[in-house]
This record gives sequence, C-alpha cells and structure tokens, in this order.
Amino acid sequence: MSTQIILPRILEIGAGASRKVGEMVRGLDCRRALIVTDKIMLQLGYVARVREDLKALNIDSDVFDDTVPEPTTSSIEAGVELVKNGQYDVIVGLGGGSPIDSAKAISILGKYGGNMRDYKFPRLVTELGLPIIAIPTTAGTGSEATRVTVITDDSNDEKMLCMGIGFMPTIALVDFELTLSVPARTTADTGIDALTHALEAYVSKKANAFSDIQALTAMKLLAPNLRRVFNNGQDRDAREAMMLGSTLAGIAFSNASVALVHGMSRPIGAFYHVPHGLSNAMLLPAVTEYSISAAVSRYADAARAMGLAQLGDSDAVANQRLMTELYAINRELEVPTPAQFGISREHFFKNLITKADQALASGSPANNPRVPTADEIIEIYKQLW
Repeated sequence: MSTQIILPRILEIGAGASRKVGEMVRGLDCRRALIVTDKIMLQLGYVARVREDLKALNIDSDVFDDTVPEPTTSSIEAGVELVKNGQYDVIVGLGGGSPIDSAKAISILGKYGGNMRDYKFPRLVTELGLPIIAIPTTAGTGSEATRVTVITDDSNDEKMLCMGIGFMPTIALVDFELTLSVPARTTADTGIDALTHALEAYVSKKANAFSDIQALTAMKLLAPNLRRVFNNGQDRDAREAMMLGSTLAGIAFSNASVALVHGMSRPIGAFYHVPHGLSNAMLLPAVTEYSISAAVSRYADAARAMGLAQLGDSDAVANQRLMTELYAINRELEVPTPAQFGISREHFFKNLITKADQALASGSPANNPRVPTADEIIEIYKQLW
C-alpha cells in the first residue's frame, strides 16, 4: 500500500531564511505580493523588513494586517476582497498559525470565490490558489508545511477543518530568529501544540513510515527544549530546535492526521476563544491517558523519543513516565484549566453535547487509537474542568 506525501516545493530552514523572500518571489516569476499578517508583526518591524526585501528586487507589495487569533470567516473577508480586486500574483503569510491559516484561505477564496464552508472537510481541496510563501514566527502550528487550514464559522462558532493540496504553501521560510521575540505564554502554548502534533501523528491510525520518522524526530527536538525556551526566550539553540521540531511535526500530521486532542480542542477554541495551542495543552494529558491502552507500544516509543525512558525500559514503565511528564509540563508551563482560564462553568457544562458532536464531526477522533463515543468525549471534557 502506498502513501501520498505532500510538501512545500521549497523549505528554507535556518537563521536568516526569512530574508530570502524577495529571491523566492522572483523565482516564482511573480511581481505583486499581498502580505497577510497581523498588527503585532507590524509593530515588531517584521512587515517593514519583508517589504524592504521585496522592494529591493522591484517587487510591489501591499499589506493586509487585520488577521485575528483563531481566524474567522468574517476576519478574512477584507483580505479576500483585496485579492479579488488587486491583481496580486503571490501571497506572503507572515506570523503565527493564524496569519498563515488566513493566507491559505484568502489564496483559495480570492481566486475561486464561494465561502469557506464550501471547502470544509471531507471535501479535499485540489484547486491551486495563488502561490503562498509562509514565514512562521512561532514554533507551534507547523502551518508552513501543512495542507490544512482551520477557519471558524461566525454564524455558529464551528471551527471548520479544511484540507487539501490547495492549502499547502508553495514555499516555507523557517527562520528561528523570528521566534526570539515571542513571549513566554505564547512560547509555551505553541510549543505544546507542536508536541501534540508530533504525538498525535505518531499514534494516528493514518500514520505511515514517512510520518513516523518526522514525528519521532520532532518529539526528540521538542521535548527537551520546551522548558528551556519558556524560561529563557533568548536561548538560540533551544529556539532553533523548537522551530525545526515544529516544522517536522507539521509535516508529520499533515501526512498522517491529528486525532482526538485536536477534535476536542476546536470546539473549546471556537466557543471560548481559547488559543488553539492552549486548548490542545489543556487536553493533551487527559486524552493521552484515555488513549494509551489502545496503542501501548506507540506511546512508549514516543516516551523514549522524548528522552523519558530508555530502550531497555518496559512499555509500561515508559508510558507511566510519559503521563507523569505530560502533567508536569502543564504544571510547570502554567497551562490553566478551563475554569482558571475564566470560562463560564454554566456555559461549559450546558454545551457539552454540542462540543462532543462538533468534535466527532471534525473527523479527527476517528484517527485516534481508541475511538471515543460522544459520551466518552463528554466525560473527558468534564475531567478537564
């Protein structure tokens, strides 16, 4: 049985990679770029630097900086209209996962029209939109190397999973130096997000030999460096390891799929505007504990890759250490419970059935080693509180 692997055409990785944006645009024979980003990237001066690098090669650019965390159908509308009317031939997605996810959606909707729900999974989007150059500034989502975007429908607060080669960036410029300014809270949330991607890709029912290699290597890079970057954001070696690990984790889950953590995470993010990485972090220990009995050797492999167990340790010992570590990471990186985050208890418990139904509808729980019922998902949500 064969496996189809989808990757960016070019992956440029390392210090200074982002400065090659002009060269890459010219290599695509493009002349007019729309930079899709957010206000923080503008304030940090990253947008100005990208525009300078483009201008140096006589490439015109405009900026759409109204993307929001956890992008919605309404937050991308103005960007879509810009593409429809602006004669752009390339999009540069600059920022964390939200600007890059927004860039992916704008690329497709700006070229083909319709609305985001038209492209929701299980439809696989094979149409190619405007070429995208993704420049990530966080080590978390891996969106620069995935064929996935997630956009929330404003009308019903559903986080829509959209997949297909049409959402894969053409080029990814992965420059860890852009993460040196990321604050500790965001560093923690995105770092645990990346670790979740790697772990879920490895235990997914759609895992394959290629994704396994990426996932295990990602865990090896991410796990020892999470605390280091949280405690010292200027640790360049740790930042570099986290950035590479994040990209590899993105490649892993894009070619294998995520599972129950992500399925349950999306409703929390949509209902309560919890950042995606943080809602994943809230769920990771409890979902792993629920799932571990159905993939004992796989989770043990993950524990060994993370440096928590030795080759000679039994699977049972390795998995015990994995669970101890996942709960310890959440404590030490100050991951809040839903209650601590400020979510209304009444709303959280009143909408358990809706959240469980949306989690199952996403398709991700079906990839989990242990496939849950709606009632089991509800019990895990209750456990989180």
